[in-house]
Amino acid sequence: MEVTTSMLLSHAHGSRLITASTPCLMAQSCHMTSDMRRQHRSTVRAVMARPQEAVVPAPPAPVIRETATTTTTTTVYQDNWFDKLAIGYLSRKLQEASGMKNGKDGYEGLIEAALTISGIFRVDQQWEAVANALERAFPSYILTMIKVMMPPSRFSREYFAAFTTIFFPWLVGPCEKRAAEAGYLHKKQLMLVLLVKVALHRVVVLLGVRESEVDGRKEKNVVYIPKCRFLESTNCVGMCTNLCKIPCQKFIQDSLGTAVYMSPNFEDMSCEMIFGQQPPEDDPALKQPCFRTKCIAKQNHRVNCSI
Repeated sequence: MEVTTSMLLSHAHGSRLITASTPCLMAQSCHMTSDMRRQHRSTVRAVMARPQEAVVPAPPAPVIRETATTTTTTTVYQDNWFDKLAIGYLSRKLQEASGMKNGKDGYEGLIEAALTISGIFRVDQQWEAVANALERAFPSYILTMIKVMMPPSRFSREYFAAFTTIFFPWLVGPCEKRAAEAGYLHKKQLMLVLLVKVALHRVVVLLGVRESEVDGRKEKNVVYIPKCRFLESTNCVGMCTNLCKIPCQKFIQDSLGTAVYMSPNFEDMSCEMIFGQQPPEDDPALKQPCFRTKCIAKQNHRVNCSI
């Protein structure tokens, strides 16, 4: 039986009752306090996440790297006064061929004129329009003189390749001249070749001339374009073949009297112009479908340019 002792203490200003508990009650009180602390600590431990249930942060998103075939690196050209003059002149001729003018300057105006032709003409009409524009860009007597004075030969093929490499980077971009295999030259043609060989040799070396084979002998009649400016600007296979490749082959054959085969590579946008070689009947370039996502003709003008 628990015993409680009370003591009444007197004070000058009143009295107060002091109650003292036995050691048993004090022990129970301490025991309860200890239990509450243990319960509190156990509660905290209950909510702590176990190591295997710890939240693992999500891995960072993978970095998607474009391959060489999908990466587009636009070449920046610094056109000089001659380049700008030639670009503007050809652009006006293409605008006259289409019957529609545009207010754009420089190479952008040239591309816009080509886009107009591709949008309003059939494929065969595109060939004729561009070929006629090229003919009107040169005086007819100069074309006739070149055709008469430079019949198909090693000299003419190498001359056309060197001329293209020097004077047409404004249209197609930087070029290299390469060599090919050539056949036997007549003596009168050999003399002309020797006269110009010294003058062309330094130019040929500096321009990185390439070779091909004609009648079993090598000659420097190949113009290699590492990255075609026209194809890069349009990103369109149809515009490359219908507004550049086929019309240029036709113009050079008909107006200059020399066969040429233009072989574009749509993987790296390079191209080869092989003077003296006829285009194959089964031309692989004519079977190449157009780019689905990069074609400027499809994006801006809704042109169905797929071959």
